[in-house]
Amino acid sequence: MTTIKIGVVVASDRASTGIYEDLSGLAIKEVLGEYILNPLEFLYRLLPDEQALLEQTLKELSQTCALIATTGGTGPAPRDVTPEATKAVCSKMLPGFGEQMRATSLKYVPTAVLSRQSAGICGSSLIVNLPGKPKSIRECLEAVFPAIPYCIDLIGGPYIEANAENIKVFRPKNA
Repeated sequence: MTTIKIGVVVASDRASTGIYEDLSGLAIKEVLGEYILNPLEFLYRLLPDEQALLEQTLKELSQTCALIATTGGTGPAPRDVTPEATKAVCSKMLPGFGEQMRATSLKYVPTAVLSRQSAGICGSSLIVNLPGKPKSIRECLEAVFPAIPYCIDLIGGPYIEANAENIKVFRPKNA
């Protein structure tokens, strides 16, 4: 099986300065490790909430990663700029990802309406903006991961083999 390169980008002023430990990036790695059978190579970046730096990092990772999962910076606060950085580097936005993540999160917290999760295509990479809390990351990835391998197929990325014991993915029968 092909090794899948996955970018993990954590946007957090406080975690990037060492005020607290990043747990959300670890949560992304853990969940994707459960869902994907291929060997995985994670390219991890911990950044402050700076749009230009986020854009530069997303562009850099899109050169080698099939999937880039971001966490943090998706709320309404002034320094929450991850969706803006994602939109700036993507040729196509995929609003269904954000819609599904918000619908899932609303089952747990009413403040999910404040979230601005999104997803888009940058080159042959899928960028998915996830929420910042590990529990929410798991819930949202469970909701959208079934579409991720086929999306990556469609944009010319490597074939991702899902672990059917942990997650069911969808690919059309003729794909």
